[in-house]
Amino acid sequence: MGVIVGDALGCPVQFTERENLMKRGLVKGMEGHGTYDMPPGTWTDDGSLTLATLDSIRTLNTVDPDDIMTRFVGWYEEGEYTPFGEAFDIGNTCAKAIWCYEHGADIHTCGGTSERSNGNGSLMRIMPVCLYAYEKKLSENEAVKIVHEISGLTHNHLRSKMACGFYFFCICAVLNGKGSLKERLQQGMDNGFAYYEKDSCYKEELSLFTRLKFLTLFAELQASDIKSTGYVVDLLEAALWSLLNTESFEQCLLKAVNLGDDSDTIGAIAGGVAGLFYGYDNIPGQWLQVIKRREWIEEMCCK
Repeated sequence: MGVIVGDALGCPVQFTERENLMKRGLVKGMEGHGTYDMPPGTWTDDGSLTLATLDSIRTLNTVDPDDIMTRFVGWYEEGEYTPFGEAFDIGNTCAKAIWCYEHGADIHTCGGTSERSNGNGSLMRIMPVCLYAYEKKLSENEAVKIVHEISGLTHNHLRSKMACGFYFFCICAVLNGKGSLKERLQQGMDNGFAYYEKDSCYKEELSLFTRLKFLTLFAELQASDIKSTGYVVDLLEAALWSLLNTESFEQCLLKAVNLGDDSDTIGAIAGGVAGLFYGYDNIPGQWLQVIKRREWIEEMCCK
């Protein structure tokens, strides 16, 4: 639910540059209209693809790439897993991959592999896969393999896969760890770097995540040092920075979406982790009340 709430909170100001957002007035709660002229509590592709992935895993009790992609097609063509029966806010890389799969391409060749295919479209939906790997107590190698594979359905560049991998390690540390959120996230990043440093094939891409190696220093950066574009490394940094510099679910989500630009996805990624750490009961009730199809989402989460 943290993913959905973060997505909905950021939806009205998506693509609003930070400077313009500050002039307009920062987000203080669940708003409506804005970018897509939708009512308060409306979630976008981030939430839809996360729910499609979750439904597949919960229904089959396994991670089945073909079933997940089939559900993505249902979202893209029929508006399944959406607030109002129509897909919107569809990223180009995701759309191309889904189109290729729908038209018979091999599932392992659909995801974008170019440098320009490192948008947010796999990281924003990967949480259910991370939770599955954690719940099944998969080995690191097994877990990372699955996380990379499901990222690759749409975003098959190594950088996007590694961003999802780091997110997985952070989720495990948050669920496993003791101590503060900062301490748990640092443990997650330590585990991620230790994993990726073992294999030279990751070396070149690993250098792009260097700012996240020491989170105490990273947390001290000013907002002006944090980019909020749709680029996957920027997105991971923005979400972690928001988590590191707040002390509640509400504070975290507001800081995340008020970074502007790709606000819904930053909110979704930060919200997923914040939800795990702070718990459902600490999500503001007034936000939950307006989430579209809330009961259906809660039922799916409890499958």
